[in-house]
Amino acid sequence: AAAVVLLGVLWAPISALEGFSLLDPLNGYVTGTMTIDGGNRVVDVHVRSGVFSSDTIFDYSTGYVATRLFSRNACFIMKLDKDRIPGLERLSRVAFERQTMRTVYSPDNVWVEFQSGRSRLGDVEDWLRYGKPIERLCAGLPLYQLSNTQPPTNASACASAGIPSILGINICENLTAEGY
Repeated sequence: AAAVVLLGVLWAPISALEGFSLLDPLNGYVTGTMTIDGGNRVVDVHVRSGVFSSDTIFDYSTGYVATRLFSRNACFIMKLDKDRIPGLERLSRVAFERQTMRTVYSPDNVWVEFQSGRSRLGDVEDWLRYGKPIERLCAGLPLYQLSNTQPPTNASACASAGIPSILGINICENLTAEGY
C-alpha cells in the first residue's frame, strides 16, 4: 500500500492537466493559452494574434512538434529536438514561473525553415507516426517538413509561433532553389 501511495505522490504532478494563460511580456495582455497534459505527454498551445494566430502541439510521446499557422493555412512539422526544445517537466516549470512572477523574459528561440512547394497532405502512415493530437491539428491541411536553420539576416519574413515568452518557434521559408 505504501508503494501505491508513493507512486501516486510522484505521478501526480506529471499526470495532471495544467492550464496557463500566456501573457504578452510588454503589455500583460493574454495572447494565448497553453495546456499541459502530463499523462499523455502533450502540450497544446493556442496563440491568438489576428492573422498571425497559431496552434502548436508538442507531442513528447511521439517526439514531434506541429504548428498550424493560420496565415498560411498549413501545418509545419518537425522532430522534437531535445537539445533545442525543453522537456515536458522543464516546460511546465518555466510556464508556472512565468505566470506567477510575471517578469519580462526573453524566450529561447528555435529557428526552422521549410521549402516552399514541398508540401503534401497527411496519410495514415503520417498520422500513425505523428500521433492523434497532431492529426487533429493538421488533418486536411498541407504538411511541410521543417529543418533547423540559423537566424536569417532578414527575420521579418519569418512567422512566429510556439509559446510566447517561453519558447519562440520562428518558421522561415527557404528561398534557395536547392533540390530543384
